[in-house]
Amino acid sequence: MKNVAVIGGSGFIGTRLCQRLSEQDNVSFSILDIAPSAGFPQLVIPCDVTQPAQLSDALKGKDCIINLSAEHKDNVQPIQRYYDVNVQGAENVCQAARDNDIQHIIFTSSVAIYGLVEQETFEDGDINYFNHYGQSKYEAEQVYLKWLEEDKDNRTLTIIRPTVVFGEGNRGNVYNLLKQISSGNFIMIGDGTNKKSLAYVENVAAFIQHRLSFDGSLEVFNYADKPDLPVNELVTIANQALDKKPSKLRLPYALGMLGGYGFDLLAKVTGREFPISSVRVKKFCATTQFGSKYRDATGFTPPVDLPAALSKTIQNEFK
Repeated sequence: MKNVAVIGGSGFIGTRLCQRLSEQDNVSFSILDIAPSAGFPQLVIPCDVTQPAQLSDALKGKDCIINLSAEHKDNVQPIQRYYDVNVQGAENVCQAARDNDIQHIIFTSSVAIYGLVEQETFEDGDINYFNHYGQSKYEAEQVYLKWLEEDKDNRTLTIIRPTVVFGEGNRGNVYNLLKQISSGNFIMIGDGTNKKSLAYVENVAAFIQHRLSFDGSLEVFNYADKPDLPVNELVTIANQALDKKPSKLRLPYALGMLGGYGFDLLAKVTGREFPISSVRVKKFCATTQFGSKYRDATGFTPPVDLPAALSKTIQNEFK
């Protein structure tokens, strides 16, 4: 029986993962989180990755750590929070693993470490982050690699870099896009030919669960569900699922960015968070295509195909 600690298990991906683990006979798990769990409240150990003593105590008796915790929003303030949670949090997790002789860690990083790519990018792509989230995730990876190198013959590390994750219950960028289309307020920025890689939450959770069986030293994966969709096609699929007529309004990229900067200023003045920002416009108009050279070799098959995942999400959230 493998005894797993799911750090950040109360969150979006964590909740799906824990549901899957609860159905697996040879795994027991605990959730380490600062938030309560809607699905498994009895399994939560209140714990903050920025508090080393809490982590070390909470990880007693565990065989494996899955670290899903992250500071990931586009507009986190103060900026240092990205590094306190993502980088120092990784340092604290590794030290707690040393304290408790835990030799197996699975860490969810992000394709944000590659920055704004111009073509499909694989695990050996150039590191070119453009924001603090991407930088902090890359620095966190280095922390885990250092931990592995200390005892490479006995330790096991899996790093998974998902692209943007969507699904029922999420309130991230894909949800914001679908919400704008549903409300009739969507305006296309740019020409819409840029392609997007997406990842459905159930599939990401299934892949993390699948890699619990890895017993080698190191493996690194990008995670994206295929096929990659041009933004125009993604918007068309959403309009069809919502029985909406497509909007003919379009803004050039330069005007969209100008509007994004305006909302940045408004957010700074008012202290409010808006669904539009310069970072979100930049992400929306960027090509974000990612693939994996190694995932297929693991024998993993995503349980839900991408069009069905989009349909399920839209039906659940908006119909």
